[in-house]
Amino acid sequence: MNPFLEKPGTIEKQIQNWQQLYPKPYDKREVDPYTKTRIILMNGTEFEANWFSHQFARHTDNNDLRRELALTRYIEKQQQQKISMLKPKNESMLEHTISYEQLAVDLTSELAKRELDCNVKTALDFALLEDFDHLYRYANLLEMEQGIAAEWLVGRYTEIMPGRPTISHHRFPKDNVKYSLDCKNCDVQTVLNTMIITAAEQQTMNYYMNIANFGQNDLSRRLYEEIAHVEEEHVTQYESLMNPNNSWLEMLLWHEYAECYLYWSCYMTETDPYIKNLWQENLYFEIAHLHKAVELLQKYEKKEWQEAIKDGEFPAPISLHENIDYVRKILGDTVQYTSLKEDYVKVKSLPSDTDFFRFQNIVNPTTDIVPSHCVIETFIRGRGADYRFQVAPNPIPELRNRRVDNTSVGRKPDATNSTDFFCN
Repeated sequence: MNPFLEKPGTIEKQIQNWQQLYPKPYDKREVDPYTKTRIILMNGTEFEANWFSHQFARHTDNNDLRRELALTRYIEKQQQQKISMLKPKNESMLEHTISYEQLAVDLTSELAKRELDCNVKTALDFALLEDFDHLYRYANLLEMEQGIAAEWLVGRYTEIMPGRPTISHHRFPKDNVKYSLDCKNCDVQTVLNTMIITAAEQQTMNYYMNIANFGQNDLSRRLYEEIAHVEEEHVTQYESLMNPNNSWLEMLLWHEYAECYLYWSCYMTETDPYIKNLWQENLYFEIAHLHKAVELLQKYEKKEWQEAIKDGEFPAPISLHENIDYVRKILGDTVQYTSLKEDYVKVKSLPSDTDFFRFQNIVNPTTDIVPSHCVIETFIRGRGADYRFQVAPNPIPELRNRRVDNTSVGRKPDATNSTDFFCN
């Protein structure tokens, strides 16, 4: 599909009343896990579009342009809130969190498997193991607090076991900034991948930041607080990959194109008929927004859309599905890596006085104060072993003991062995 060749509707006719804006929530007992993850993905995509538009409006003094942005932005705010309301009232904060982390694991895997830029793929693979470990930590908290086994929430499509332990995710902030794309020669899929993963991780960061203080106890509040800081690292990493050389109007075009692509992907892969119709409705909305961005680019910069996006034909749709073998491969190969400026290096290669160790000593002076570790240790003390769902033993021998939470892997120089990242 090429959305530039589709006939757009009228943006003003997209405004909905309060009855139209309040959708029928999904049934948490019947819904497909990947329907939930698609909802979270598109919630985050619309938030990113809305927030980008606000930032654009704050960086121009042209009120005619601001008015155009305001109209489209209002529609996208309605889209975002309608999607958000698909979550039912009886789904707890922690249950919903499991879907956030399943999205992070399986979306990152899907993007990495099709990514041709080695720098971008390595960034995806690196953060993948961290979101994978977050799923394990939250799943143990959920089972401990509510007696709910997260494996059923993820449909047993995504394993639940330790990845790179969360304690080792805390890096000196300057080490999370990576090389930007050189988009004179960039593949459309690569540009989309950087935008999609940035929006998704930003949504997760915002969610955790905003709900941390709603936790039912100190252990829950602290875990959300800690992982929210890791999501800040992920957003910093991913946004640094994006092309910084586009103009505001070119970026507006890319945002609308990315939204069209994702709604089309959701429509092509959705299994729930009611929600599939919502994806189709939103796709038509976004096609109109895209054509408005084309118009604004022509009017204010005298550029055609092909000067920013060479070929408007969509890549294959993003499909959210099981990625167990891929995650196991990345875990087995790269768990012992950390980040050093624009590079990723094995912990044993770092000088003893490097910023990674210095930062670790500041935020993790002792393991007993680290919330992600305390959750697992508390669970083990109460149950004798941690909670997991795995189809085979963990590929890292040091992470197989269910009676002890490992705090060395990814953090101590000789905690385990890793080989290297691989490119497609």
